[in-house]
Amino acid sequence: MTSAGVPAAREKFQARIVALLPRLRRFCHGLAGNRDLGDDLLQITVERALARHDQWEPGTSLENWTMKIASNANIDRLRAEKVRGFAVGIDEAHDLPGEDALALLEFRSELEAARAALAAMPEPLRAVMAAVVIDGQSYREAAELFEIPIGTVMSRVSRARQFVEAFVRRGPERMVAA
Repeated sequence: MTSAGVPAAREKFQARIVALLPRLRRFCHGLAGNRDLGDDLLQITVERALARHDQWEPGTSLENWTMKIASNANIDRLRAEKVRGFAVGIDEAHDLPGEDALALLEFRSELEAARAALAAMPEPLRAVMAAVVIDGQSYREAAELFEIPIGTVMSRVSRARQFVEAFVRRGPERMVAA
């Protein structure tokens, strides 16, 4: 490749990363369990992708490559939290639908419970839930992303949905005993 082709290829790579940002952001939010940590994870992911652009193989899925970077960065974050500990607050929902104040409060309560459930669920379930339910990937795409069998993806999504349902219905206090 000529020296003039290298900057053009890098610019094309950067443009593709920019095009992936909305989907990658949703994925990172789902992995991290909330907006703030998700945005931090997104920033780390994009930094690593740009710094390591030469490691991406053209012809392979750039989306899967960046999501794998996000997944690995999230695992690094979780390991670091185990060592030093980390407290996370739940973001308040903005621009919620509905005029009725009681319905609005119930909606916020359920939304906070769902976010708390996502943050409390085991990492393997959260990662697959973020990929399939939040990001909308197929089971096959998620299986390729996490390098696990498609049946494992289906099982983890099912268990993650059950976890959220039980967490929201029972509350976090009783989930420990359950």
